[in-house]
Amino acid sequence: MKQGLMTEGNIFEKLILFSLPIMLGNFFQLMYNTIDSVIVGNYVGYVALAAVGTSTPIINLLIAFFQGLAVGAGVVVSKYFGARDIVNERKSVHTFLVFSILFGIVLSVVGLLLSDTLLQWMQVQPDAFVQASDYLKIYFIGVIFVTVYNAGTGILQAVGDAKHPLYFLIISSLANVVLDIIFVKYFYMGVVGAALATIICEGLSMVLVLYELAKTDQEYKLSIKEMRMEMGILKQMVEIGVPSGVQGMVVSISNVVVFFYINGFDSVATAAFSSANKYDNFIGLPVNSFMLATTTFTGQNLGAKLFHRVKQGIHASLLMCCAITIVMSSLIFVFAPVCISFFSSDARVIAQGAMLMRVMSPFYIFLAVHSVYSGALRAAGHSNIPMLTSIISFVVLRQIYLAVVMPRFHNLSLIGYGYSFTWLTAAVLTSIYYFTSHWLKKQEAL
Repeated sequence: MKQGLMTEGNIFEKLILFSLPIMLGNFFQLMYNTIDSVIVGNYVGYVALAAVGTSTPIINLLIAFFQGLAVGAGVVVSKYFGARDIVNERKSVHTFLVFSILFGIVLSVVGLLLSDTLLQWMQVQPDAFVQASDYLKIYFIGVIFVTVYNAGTGILQAVGDAKHPLYFLIISSLANVVLDIIFVKYFYMGVVGAALATIICEGLSMVLVLYELAKTDQEYKLSIKEMRMEMGILKQMVEIGVPSGVQGMVVSISNVVVFFYINGFDSVATAAFSSANKYDNFIGLPVNSFMLATTTFTGQNLGAKLFHRVKQGIHASLLMCCAITIVMSSLIFVFAPVCISFFSSDARVIAQGAMLMRVMSPFYIFLAVHSVYSGALRAAGHSNIPMLTSIISFVVLRQIYLAVVMPRFHNLSLIGYGYSFTWLTAAVLTSIYYFTSHWLKKQEAL
């Protein structure tokens, strides 16, 4: 049986074996920024913790479009892989790697130019501004490591190899812990040290994933001689990936706006929200992992024209994703104060952060439903629908809600409810399209 092929074998087993390494890999990827926050919060203070937390939505904003394009590239690679079209599979691999290099250079320039402007627009507290600016600028100097690594990882995952990206992230995350402690605790470099540790280890991840692509004996093997962009292949990636990229950017803009409201309190509230947001990302691990598994599984089986298997795989993925999400969100709800205390010993930060986690955790199951169905629709070329439902819910409705309630009540918990209610809205809207559009029957007719 061909390595990574999802067109045969037990569906639950295939999805679990694919999703688990992605979940663990995403866990270690999240540990980059989380470890920065833990070490900075404990050895520098809550103001530095607020600075790192404020930087996160800006980083997400500027790399969101590329991450969307990576989704499109993964769909293209997985379809050629499932159809056993080796020539176009190789073209798609090399096209996206070249594009990731060029995009990383552009993103580095844009990030360096816009960082301070975005921090000013977010009304970052003066005591955290300089540290946030330093963190961002160092990060964007090395952002090409992030784009190339994500491209290589996306290619491996599209062909069913989720294990190697996991191994590489474990190595780089452990290195990040060591460097964070050395730079921050012993060299007293503050957020600058945390940022340097991050980009050094992301560079290590990039080297490892490129090495794996270069040494493999599979047909997606990296060859320097083939490093060029095929415009026809790139067009396919863009057509599928741009809606996801636009969605990611617009949602990230919305999250930047949320920090505008949070910074209207003080650095304690910013530190509390940033700490709670770390656990928001961790609960999102199974959601994102099963969404990607659904996309890859659906893409490969659509390419092989196994339509009955597509439907079975989506249902299996949804069941497992919801079950894991319920367990994780329940634990977060119960142990919220303990969770926040890892980031700060300040009683005010712990109290406010725990409150936010308990407001949001019961609603994560709706995010799971929205994400799994979105992953299936993207694989079928319906990327516009997840984009629209996400923008309507996470941007338009969320910002209308905040604009109405925050000036009147100015309560931090209302920001948490803004996330919770809009996850529910997105799940409803995406489910309506999934069940009423007959998208799978249309694929069968092609």
